[in-house]
Amino acid sequence: MIPWYRRIVTTFWHLLALLTTLVFAGPALAAPPVAEMSVAQAPTHITARLLAESGGAPGSTVTLAILMQPAPGWHGYWINPGDAGFGMRLGWQLPAGAEVAAPLYPVPETLLVSGLMNHVYRSDYAVLLPLTLPKDARPGTTLPLSVKANWLACTEQICVPESAMLTATVPVVSAGEATTHDPRFDGWRARLPAPLGAQAHMAVDPNSIRLAVPLPASLPLAQLHIFAATDRLIDYAAQQSFARQGDMLLIMLPRAKFAPLTPTDFPAVLRLDAAGTGVSFTALPGPVPRGGTPLEGSAPALPALPLLLLAALAGGLILNIMPCVFPILSLKALSLARAGESQAHARAEGLAYAAGVITACLLLGGALLALRAGGEQVGWAFQLQQPGVVAALLALAAVITANLLGLFEFAVPGFASSGPSGGGSPRGAFATGLLAAFVATPCTGPFMASAMGAALLLPVLPALLLFATLGVGIALPFVAIALIPALRSALPQPGNWMVWFRKAMAVPMALTALALAWLASRLGGWGFAGAAIGVTAVLIGLLAWAGREQRAGRAIAARLLPGLAVLAVLGFVIMPPLIRAPSAEAPDILPTQAYSETALAAARAGGHPVFAYFTADWCLTCKVNERIAIERESTRAAFAHAGVTVIKGDWTRHDAAITRYLTSQGAAGVPLYVWYPAGGGAPRQLPQVLSPDSLAQLAAAGR
Repeated sequence: MIPWYRRIVTTFWHLLALLTTLVFAGPALAAPPVAEMSVAQAPTHITARLLAESGGAPGSTVTLAILMQPAPGWHGYWINPGDAGFGMRLGWQLPAGAEVAAPLYPVPETLLVSGLMNHVYRSDYAVLLPLTLPKDARPGTTLPLSVKANWLACTEQICVPESAMLTATVPVVSAGEATTHDPRFDGWRARLPAPLGAQAHMAVDPNSIRLAVPLPASLPLAQLHIFAATDRLIDYAAQQSFARQGDMLLIMLPRAKFAPLTPTDFPAVLRLDAAGTGVSFTALPGPVPRGGTPLEGSAPALPALPLLLLAALAGGLILNIMPCVFPILSLKALSLARAGESQAHARAEGLAYAAGVITACLLLGGALLALRAGGEQVGWAFQLQQPGVVAALLALAAVITANLLGLFEFAVPGFASSGPSGGGSPRGAFATGLLAAFVATPCTGPFMASAMGAALLLPVLPALLLFATLGVGIALPFVAIALIPALRSALPQPGNWMVWFRKAMAVPMALTALALAWLASRLGGWGFAGAAIGVTAVLIGLLAWAGREQRAGRAIAARLLPGLAVLAVLGFVIMPPLIRAPSAEAPDILPTQAYSETALAAARAGGHPVFAYFTADWCLTCKVNERIAIERESTRAAFAHAGVTVIKGDWTRHDAAITRYLTSQGAAGVPLYVWYPAGGGAPRQLPQVLSPDSLAQLAAAGR
């Protein structure tokens, strides 16, 4: 089930639970109070009790507590539950003249489930309520209190609306008379967020809310998180950015995706550490500085835009040497050296090729940004996580291979002419650019990772500029050859050798097709991959027949198009039902644990070094690193000696948890390698290209 669908289903069930609670709880609000303290009348997953800290004099204030005790695996919600759930609802029955103030909640925990951020309590917690006694209460009597409480109890899979009629009594004493004090209230009060005691300020930008919170520079901070008390202000699941500027904590919070409100103030709780210490404040409009020193665990600090543009340009250049792109680029470049090529024609083809590459990068980047804005957890090369896209690329790579081998002689889609004298056109060059960019983007490489990671955190226009610059880098070699006659004249002169060269270029393209067939089996199972191979074989046979008919001088369009249409329909009908989860692979040489937020946290808590690596079956750089550096006996022995825990994130199929981790590390895709030193030291990212002994040396050094 994909994330947006889970979001709709989860929200629907939570709303249904709320309506059910309100419908069935309504008549109970009029029920007569019970004389003694009570708990929920039916078995519940969260037990609730109403308690009074002590007695009080007429007109004084005493503290009440609603003690909530979740069963193992269940949780309750803060006053603002986050993306799903709802907080506790209270209906009081009090003696005349008594008043209960707003409830005071302890600092909540964060719980991320299927991309939804929840503000919860997974262990016992107490909601404190100041009660003012009536001024005319008589000492020596007791005041009966009754409250109808409704709440939602949830696990990570299901939610159950629960309710209880809670009662307690408060002794009324004379002014100055000593009363019994419940010591548990001291502990519960210590868990409340402390009032900040200084004015915080906020600034509302189009895409974010920025806060300036006064905090001493000497105050230790860890695992910071902002809990907004008002709904529809911020995106709860988005990365929160924290930075220090002297005695000021600067916070950047992405605004809510859907119907965001523009606040006049910002009430919130700031968690300061893993123990749940926090402060409460209400930020008002005012000056919020920019900059500061980023804190660990916040959103990664982005390099300056010019540096990111240079990284995107360099990353695009490197993509030209990928085995599925190099044949296209080399043949297209050699086509410019054919006899009679004019400078004007070469310039037109070069610019058309560049336009195709940049268009493809912008389309892929725009689709990526749109999906993420809609709540999807996707990253660079997201299209290769879809079995249907991989099947289409398999067919395309196989068709190009057959064309290069001469099984048919018309160009597909215009990059490989039939011989030395074949012609080219700007339209064919544009189509070639689209193809080259689309098949060049399965992996991130050196320089490209930081640029594409930053593109996911920047506003739309700078992000699209980075994607366009990546396209410029991919197109630059061919454009240079097209625009500079000296480079073009340095290419070998046309001749019969080009026919053999074209067939040689079929080898890396055929290897690409084989790799795509294997990837199709990993994404959809071998039944799906077999169907994709079968459809591709029929397609090649159909095109080979059409090529033979074309050479014989017979028109083929009227007969070829219906056959292609029937084949496409059969592919759409036959192949999707065959998609199955892949079978388990042989165990890795290096013992690993599958990535999850819980697994990584548990591994780090063990006090030993942790190596977390993120890979995908379609990532060439990943597979090379695994072969030469990760899946080695020397690495396994070094890791075993140093007690290194290995966490592996397989991003071949869509995994929202892995996407969130990649984004938090400033990476848009794989490979990503992160080393966590023993003892809880600061993690560091390793290079994307690993040397054979780099990991073993890292483990031996104990860093």
